[in-house]
Amino acid sequence: MNVPMPPDLASVSRLRGTLTRSISPENFDGSAGGGGRATEGTGAECARDLGPEWKISPSVDIKAGETFDLARIDGPGRITHIWITTHTDNWRTLVLRAFWDGAQEPAVEVPYGDFFCNGWGVFAQVSSQVVAANPHGGFNSYWPMPFREGARLTVENTSDVDVRIYYQVTYEIGGDYSAEGYFHAQWRRSNPLEELATHTILEGIEGQGQYVGTYIAWGVNSNGWWGEGELKFYLDDDTDYPTICGTGTEDYFGGAWNFDIPGQGYTEFSTPYLGMPQVIRPDGLYVSQQRFGMYRWHLLDPIHFRTGIPKVDVQALGWRSGWRYLPLRDDIASTAMFYLDRPTARRPKAPTADDMEVHLGTAPVPDIGATPPRDPRG
Repeated sequence: MNVPMPPDLASVSRLRGTLTRSISPENFDGSAGGGGRATEGTGAECARDLGPEWKISPSVDIKAGETFDLARIDGPGRITHIWITTHTDNWRTLVLRAFWDGAQEPAVEVPYGDFFCNGWGVFAQVSSQVVAANPHGGFNSYWPMPFREGARLTVENTSDVDVRIYYQVTYEIGGDYSAEGYFHAQWRRSNPLEELATHTILEGIEGQGQYVGTYIAWGVNSNGWWGEGELKFYLDDDTDYPTICGTGTEDYFGGAWNFDIPGQGYTEFSTPYLGMPQVIRPDGLYVSQQRFGMYRWHLLDPIHFRTGIPKVDVQALGWRSGWRYLPLRDDIASTAMFYLDRPTARRPKAPTADDMEVHLGTAPVPDIGATPPRDPRG
């Protein structure tokens, strides 16, 4: 399966037969020559002295409880870029979805903020190859999203207030996308994680494809180090044991030794393929637990499978006395990205407003006895 990667400088100059189109509130259907024609919209009053073509329709309002179609595209093509922004209060009340080739079930179903590596409703700069989050809430996706018959992107507003969003969906048409996989993204949350359980990132996927990315918004409900748990990938015929077993959570996300630079503590970082761009520290009032945002994109090292992915999971482990592992009951929300040879896949139930809500200082704290020691490796 040939999954397209972002072009390098050597290919940018190559002439191709594709055409670029763009859907926004100024051109809802992406038609050629269809931009800037609006005569009414959210900016009409601001342009009352200027008239048509002067930013009449830069955004849309989505009423409470309603779903809005960001884009409907007929025929084959590939989405190459999504830019979108809204107020931070909406990042865990909106659900982003994508449907391919007329499917009734979404291939992408993720809270808005989590899809762009900002799962806590607090801005973090992300400077990666496929996701860029820029001040203040300018979210960008460069995940290639090919389709053969059509595409539909939607945003559901699960809150009880209306939401205004600005967006632009850029795509190409005129190419051959028959050999490319469909982009999928799934969100799961354990809040809190059950006793002696692992957090499931993905499960029950059938078909051929490759796993290409993980984002986790991790809320810590105890003192001490929290990232000792291993990530495991069960591929194809794996049952009891995984094909890929990592050495620890911070190791999987490209860090080491607790993400701790001596004298500085937890240290944010964002690179093209992996990072921990967000560390939210207690504020002494309502924000009582530490929270983290981490991503890893398997762009140069995709995880290939032939018949499916039975499961991907992560342990939540800290330390207790006597250098013993301490299973934790943290708040873990994960987003898994993968390409598949079909437009639908087994997925969890659709997230509700309660499922997505970010609680401030209300999560249960396990009784762990004495404060666990630091990671003995450091």
